[in-house]
Parts: sequence; C-alpha cells; structure tokens
Amino acid sequence: MVAFLLLSSADASVLRGLAETCKSFLNWTTLAMVLLAFGCEFIDSSLGMGYGTALTPLLILLGFEPLRIVPAVLLSELMTGLTAGVLHHGAGNVDLGKGSRARRVVLVLAACSILGAPLAVSISVHLSKQLLSALIGLLVVVIGIVILATLNKTYGFSWRKVTILGLLAAFNKAISGGGYGPLVVSGQMLSGVNAKNAVGITSVSEGLTCLVGVILYYLMPQGSGVDARLALPLVIGAMLSVPLAVSSVKVISESRLRVAVGVLTVILGLATLVKVMC
Repeated sequence: MVAFLLLSSADASVLRGLAETCKSFLNWTTLAMVLLAFGCEFIDSSLGMGYGTALTPLLILLGFEPLRIVPAVLLSELMTGLTAGVLHHGAGNVDLGKGSRARRVVLVLAACSILGAPLAVSISVHLSKQLLSALIGLLVVVIGIVILATLNKTYGFSWRKVTILGLLAAFNKAISGGGYGPLVVSGQMLSGVNAKNAVGITSVSEGLTCLVGVILYYLMPQGSGVDARLALPLVIGAMLSVPLAVSSVKVISESRLRVAVGVLTVILGLATLVKVMC
C-alpha cells in the first residue's frame, strides 16, 4: 500500500512537471511562431522561395536573437524541403526518380551550394557586404522582371546555366543568410526548367544545403546547436503547410505559377534593396 502511494505520488509529480513544461511552452509567442512558420512555408513550398527571407526578420521582431533563429530555421527548412520534394514527386509536380534530369539538377545545385559557400565566404570578407547585397538584390529584381516580360517564351535547357546559378545562389546564401529560393527558382526557369519542376527541385536542393548548415552549427566550437524551444514550433507549423502547398502547385496552371514566381521574385529583390538602403 505504501509502495503504491509512493508510486502514485511520483507519477503525480511527473505529471505536474509535464503540465508545467507544456504550460510554459504553449503560449502566445509559441502560437505566433507556429502560424508564421505555416504561412511562410506555404509560400515557400508553393513558389520555392520566401521562408527564411520572410521568417527571420519576423522572429527578430518577436524578440529572438539571430544566432538562435538561424539554426532553428535551417532545421525546419531541412525537414520541410526534403518532405516537400517527396510530396512534389508523388503529386507529379516533378520527377525525381533515378536517372531523371530533375534529380541531376538537384545534385548539381546541392554540390554547388556545399562547395561554393566556403569560397563565397572567403571572397566576401574582402568585399563590402552592403554593396554585394545591393547587387544581388538588383539581380533578383531583374530576373523577376525578365520572367514576367517573357511569360510566353521558352528557353533551352543548359547545364552551364544551372551550374552558374548554383554557385551564385551559394554566394548569396553565404553573404546574406537567405535569398536562395528567388535565385534558384527564377534562374532555373530562365535555364529551361519549367516552373513546377523548378519549385520541387529547389525544395530538395535547399533542404540538402540546410543539412550542411545544421551540421556545421553543431560542429562549431562556439555553436550551441539548435534551440528546441524555438525549432519545434517552426517545424510543426512549417510541416503542417507542406501538403497543402504541394496540392496548390498541382492544381495551379503553369502560366499562373510563372507569374506568381516572377512577382514574388521582384518583391523579394526590392525588399533586399530597401533593407540595404535603410
């Protein structure tokens, strides 16, 4: 009887501890993070861009430090990117099967990002980050305008264009921490990849790139890994939006998706320029 009472008391203590943990975790800030991640990832998985670019400044406004935000965003992008790629493949938005051109494009972009980022960092430390960000913002705007101005035009596929695109996107990611999607999606479209394929390919290649980033944060001597209290709401919100986003890509027409990509590319490019000037 005494043993039963002791076990019951211990169980009650554990339950109270769990309740207190859940109470401290489930608050308005957590709910806001889930909703923000849901909205940003819906746009990202639908159009291949905008998650980190939009979510990072919003989390800063909520009071989180950048060094806590970046690893958490990378982890959530890793999980949603790979999940979105699998679902895009299953829905027929992109063919990532063995031997497919889309899979080879993913590998080229991922390799460029993994190999190009260290080179980009070594170069960027000797140049003005503000000037580089302005130039890349301008480039993104121009690409978006070109997409909108050539809606009915098709381009021949080129591995050379894809490789240059991957290196440029890696450079952008290394010096600004974001802006991968706008360059990769829009650049693929100008390299002869159709819009739906470009979105699916970008999801997977960015997910692989984020995997490297998460590993580096764990290996860095000064790094503290990923903050679970920040990462968990982001992962939950972002993952919930992926199936809905993939379904949206499947039903939307290629021409409308191209317009949406062009418009969002211009907006994100202008936002980059405004941030630099301010």
